[in-house]
Amino acid sequence: MKAALHAGTVRRTIVLSLLLVLAVPAAALAHARVSPAVSLSGELQLYSLAVPTEKEGATTAKVVLTVPKGFGIDSFVPPPPGWTQSVRSTGSGENAVVQQVTWSGGRTPTGQDSLFEFLAQPASPGTYTFRVQQTYSDGSIVNWTGPESSEAPAPTIEAASSLGGSGGGGTSVLTIIALIVGVLGLAAGAFALAGGGGRRGGGGRPLA
Repeated sequence: MKAALHAGTVRRTIVLSLLLVLAVPAAALAHARVSPAVSLSGELQLYSLAVPTEKEGATTAKVVLTVPKGFGIDSFVPPPPGWTQSVRSTGSGENAVVQQVTWSGGRTPTGQDSLFEFLAQPASPGTYTFRVQQTYSDGSIVNWTGPESSEAPAPTIEAASSLGGSGGGGTSVLTIIALIVGVLGLAAGAFALAGGGGRRGGGGRPLA
């Protein structure tokens, strides 16, 4: 009985997720994002921050990530060539808590993402909202801090204590959602590679 109920949940999740993929326009996917969008609390795993360069005639030169409370960054993957990293934290040693990370010196061109990776874990279930500041080579700034409906939404992730059934070797709802998030990420990347020059011309995001 439990297996049947779980199977039904998985099927509904797949259908709803596929509908979501079809309903979301490619343009809406081109924003700063932290992946995976859904993960387990208390579990250390690899996360990535991707920030798109949308402004024509300029490159992304600096990215500042402000870490939400309760989201513990353990360590960092070395940044891409040309980028340097500086970390602001409280405490020291094993008790250090990362509050803000700055990557600078890079030159990410229009239509590409600046990508940074780190090992981290959410302390408890809930929504975690990140603040990202993107500086272009011409000095203009985009603050990815708004609500989901805004031009520059803040990246968010959901952390859960558990998702899906346990045991029985079945596919968990968490796995399904992770796969769908991956599809969305690929769609956003494809859109960036395809150009979208007309939409990005003049910089579609609020600039400081």
